Amino acid sequence: MLIHNLQDGHVTEQETIRKPLEQEVGWVHLLKPEPAEVMRVVGEVFHCHPLVVEDCTKLNQRPKLDRYKDHIYISFYAVVGPTLTPIEMGIIVGANYVITVSKKHLPFMENLKEELLNVQDRMGHPGIILHRLLDRCVDEYTAFTNQLEDRVDKMERSIYRNPYIHVSREIFQLKRSLHTLRRIIVDEKTIIGTISHQNFPYTRNEFDVYFIDIYDHISRVVDSLDMYRESLSGLLELQMGMKSDRMNTIMKTLTIISCIFLPLTFIVGLYGMNFKNMPELNWEFGYAYVWILLITVGIGMWLIFKWKKWI
Repeated sequence: MLIHNLQDGHVTEQETIRKPLEQEVGWVHLLKPEPAEVMRVVGEVFHCHPLVVEDCTKLNQRPKLDRYKDHIYISFYAVVGPTLTPIEMGIIVGANYVITVSKKHLPFMENLKEELLNVQDRMGHPGIILHRLLDRCVDEYTAFTNQLEDRVDKMERSIYRNPYIHVSREIFQLKRSLHTLRRIIVDEKTIIGTISHQNFPYTRNEFDVYFIDIYDHISRVVDSLDMYRESLSGLLELQMGMKSDRMNTIMKTLTIISCIFLPLTFIVGLYGMNFKNMPELNWEFGYAYVWILLITVGIGMWLIFKWKKWI
């Protein structure tokens, strides 16, 4: 637990979790807590609503903002790892405290803790802590979109090099992850809009500009996700189009070869008939004549296709 004393400006870390005094601002982060610990800290120490205790225990909600008498509960998500795993974080904001609850480790939490301990006035008000939390989550989204751009570009180059590369499974999995993530982020965009525009009780008016900045960032993330979803669909269409084009080229080549050999097959089939009275059988140079005829017809067919610009 971090405690900021508003009188002397010092931030200290304490092992014992307690409710901050009137001249203090506190931040409590519960990582992988047992239900009993959530009940003790959230319910007994900070006297939060039973529904808040239930939400913090289960952590299976969509992004939402619930208002209660003397505190507010926010369900927010962060993206962790290359698998785009969304991790829910419960945030309770009161008059002089912020409580965060998560069932999995969030990498930015340690950096945020160091920042609050070392940078002065970063814990002067619950609204500042809330801003830093939401800003870190949205920064993770921005970093993810940058990685996604690289992945899409890499898949595009791979498809250009080899249309038969197996990327459809990866694309479908990525599109499913993007669909889930977009649904979450759109709800979170509404939450941030509520905080920045509807007189949120636990922030100050001068903080609104910071939450509006987060709102702008998350709006760009949503636009980027929509663009990349379309790009992934376009990659599948590109791969199918290139496969069809290459298949058409192959079929065209085989068809031209078949057309060239079709009259040649007719000629050798004609002279391969075993009739007794065939005048060409008595020609002294009949074999050479047939070869000349075959070569002439073959070259003639090739020149015709060339003239027609079929090859």
